Amino acid sequence: MSLVGNLEDLGLGEILQIVSLSRKTGVLSLSSRGRDGSIYFRKGQVVRASSSTFQQSLGEVLIQKGVIDIAVLRKSLSVQQEQGFRERLGVILVKNFGVSQDIVEEVVREQIENVVFSLFAWAEGSFKFLVQDEMETIDGTMMDPLQFMLDQGLNPQFLAMEGTRILDEKRHAAESGFDADGSMEDDADLVFDLVDASGSKPSRPDEVKQSIVVVDDDGPTLRAITDGLREFGFVVHALTRSEDTLIKVDTLHRGGDLPIVVIDLIMPKMDGSGVLGGIELLELLHNNFKNLRIIVISDYHHADAEVKVHDAGYPFLLKPRRVEINNQTLLQNFISQLLFNIRNTTDAVDLAGCKERYNLGDELRIEMGDDEDVPSSTESAANSGGLSLLRGMLEELNNPELQGGVLLLVLRFASEFFNRAIVFTVENSIVYGSGQFGISGGKAGGDERVRAIHFPLDADSVFKKSHLTGQSDVFKPALTAVDKRIFDQLGGGVPEQVFVGPIVSQSRLIGFLYGDNLPGRDPIPDTDSLAIFLSQAGIVMEKTLLERRLQERVSA
Repeated sequence: MSLVGNLEDLGLGEILQIVSLSRKTGVLSLSSRGRDGSIYFRKGQVVRASSSTFQQSLGEVLIQKGVIDIAVLRKSLSVQQEQGFRERLGVILVKNFGVSQDIVEEVVREQIENVVFSLFAWAEGSFKFLVQDEMETIDGTMMDPLQFMLDQGLNPQFLAMEGTRILDEKRHAAESGFDADGSMEDDADLVFDLVDASGSKPSRPDEVKQSIVVVDDDGPTLRAITDGLREFGFVVHALTRSEDTLIKVDTLHRGGDLPIVVIDLIMPKMDGSGVLGGIELLELLHNNFKNLRIIVISDYHHADAEVKVHDAGYPFLLKPRRVEINNQTLLQNFISQLLFNIRNTTDAVDLAGCKERYNLGDELRIEMGDDEDVPSSTESAANSGGLSLLRGMLEELNNPELQGGVLLLVLRFASEFFNRAIVFTVENSIVYGSGQFGISGGKAGGDERVRAIHFPLDADSVFKKSHLTGQSDVFKPALTAVDKRIFDQLGGGVPEQVFVGPIVSQSRLIGFLYGDNLPGRDPIPDTDSLAIFLSQAGIVMEKTLLERRLQERVSA
């Protein structure tokens, strides 16, 4: 395995995850603007990191922390040189100078993390991962006293998540011109695109301040839109949930203020069962508040949903995607369109044609444009550019504002590969159907049919091999008794091929993703990027579950 490319196309977080899943031993080299960095892996774990911009040595750190003094450092470096640099500095300090091994390991771990996290700011440049079958070829070389190395290694998936989080914090701080510690940010990689100085912003409205309620479940996007509207004198109420929006609009209405409501189309429904929460909220607002002006926004095209919104007489705007929200040119263009529609929105109209019942399967097909006029999911996966798509989905997955919507992201990504897919969760050694897309036909809806599926984890089924090996697989089902009941419940017959991928966190099975291409017979495309995404999704799902349990205990 060799991995070569540009950091603009594949970020460090994604690279770490790929190497982690491959469990390879080797060196990842990065180059950006005259800077060089290296991350060393042993069987997929990070054991060493170095950077030309991070020149603090282990000895200097230990002196700063009061663990050793300069005399001890000089003696240990002399011993290291006499031995031909065959032992690491930390080992010499432990063996020859009585320094605690736990303290050395803690410092080394912290410094490796700091080096790796500093590399996340390199937004452009090149990378190359070269496999080395034996780590001894690295260990046996002359050891640089500046190097930090661990025998047991660090989890690259943790480094990927934490590095992405730190980078996001720095980017948000950079928007205001200050670093996370309050100082001016001087890293060119964290500078955002600015609007051309010759470009002019839309004029401020002359009318009395208008109240606007903006509801969007994505935190960074919500903040960007809210700040943009407030610049033009509007009183903006920013909300992330439909329930809170209904309460806020009702409160304003009772006080004699009828706001304009800007609704994100793609967000969870109030009962958590679907993804087109914007349509649900649109109907509720229309039915309960007369003459309410509403604008619908979305970061994806959704043919059927857009038709329904337009037929109802409401404006529909395409907003920047989350990965684009920091591009000031795109953001200002969107704010300009939003301002135009705010000034020109008419009173509420009849929504009689929009009251159809939605289920998760229909919504996701709409979301991904999976209808007769667009290519099949197989073609989409083949033409979308797997690594670029994976990068975008991982950025969304690592969004701290995700608020438990991991299942929806898993199904969204799965729709790039399969005509239909199901997420199963595992609780107390029982497998339960949790969510789906593409299950249609029959008297019961797709969600109801999937949620009725449950069977023992150790049963002989299409999930058994994936459970035992912990690996994703594409294969022809053998049709055991459990499989037959599952396919009968889903309808549509028996597929030629199925995909089963485990959703795992820290070696604990969280659930499975199942996919097939019924009712068609198209072969399932390469699913490597999907398997990588599932490994990260398991970590986020478990983290969300633990946080929810902690909140429940605190509330109790």
